[in-house]
Amino acid sequence: MNTVKLAPLLLIFVEVAKKRSFTAAAKKLGMSKSAISQQIKRLEESIGHQLLIRNTRGVVLTSAGETLLARSELLNEQLSLTLTELNSEKEQPSGHFKVSVPPFFEKGIVIPALKQLCLEFPKLTPEVVVTEKWQDLIEHNLDAAIFGGDIKNCDYRALSVGVVSEVFCASPRYLKQYGDVTSIENLSEHKYIATAWHREKIQIFANDYSNEQRIALPYSAKVNTLTSALEVVLNDMGVALLPEFLAQTHLNQENLVRVLPDLRGRSWHFYFLHQYKGEKPIHVTRFYQLYRHYFNKGIAPFQPST
Repeated sequence: MNTVKLAPLLLIFVEVAKKRSFTAAAKKLGMSKSAISQQIKRLEESIGHQLLIRNTRGVVLTSAGETLLARSELLNEQLSLTLTELNSEKEQPSGHFKVSVPPFFEKGIVIPALKQLCLEFPKLTPEVVVTEKWQDLIEHNLDAAIFGGDIKNCDYRALSVGVVSEVFCASPRYLKQYGDVTSIENLSEHKYIATAWHREKIQIFANDYSNEQRIALPYSAKVNTLTSALEVVLNDMGVALLPEFLAQTHLNQENLVRVLPDLRGRSWHFYFLHQYKGEKPIHVTRFYQLYRHYFNKGIAPFQPST
């Protein structure tokens, strides 16, 4: 199998697979729809697997297509960065690369991103600071920081990473003891767990983020970290708004129950902060790309459609 000839076909396949559309991929790549179709057919014939199925809604990936996409979707970014690095005639980045990231993002997001970064730039020595607190880049000697929520006034550059949704959760044992949560009004009769990052009046929406309400709830306990919020709910102490991606494993294992399933809390935007005024160092740009890739890969299934 001639991998050199397959490389451009893989790049075309990735665009079609990501956009789920031959038409959209053709527009992005500046090619005709028929040319895109021919290249995909060549790729399928070369590897001996059907990768895509067309239907009235667009394109569906086969099992082989999903596997190939997972292995290939970073090729385009890697190629672009390689060319950028060569054109800039810079030496390979080396030395310490220090970043701060929120807790619970290590598995599936931070570590895979750092692993790939170190494969591409083996002279880097990464240092990760896991914290929920705002970290000033200069004060803490950080190359970059991932931060969720409202950004303080500062001179740093903030690039969007993605959005996290939150849902109401309680443990089955708590609900067995105190009864179901049947409405927002009924929630005020339960043991509500307040968190430091919510305002006095919390924002509540329908699942499509319509019908915003702002309500004040009396609380039986208050916490200031995600770790403690999750533990308090798992230990049957009440109902809390938790990030959906964080709660999902426990929901699947039935350690938690989503209450008021037609409602959710506010969405939290996460940002990649850096202090470079002009062009960022190539390894900082690459870490942003990788972090955003794995973040959206892990968080996207839990974001409501809008």
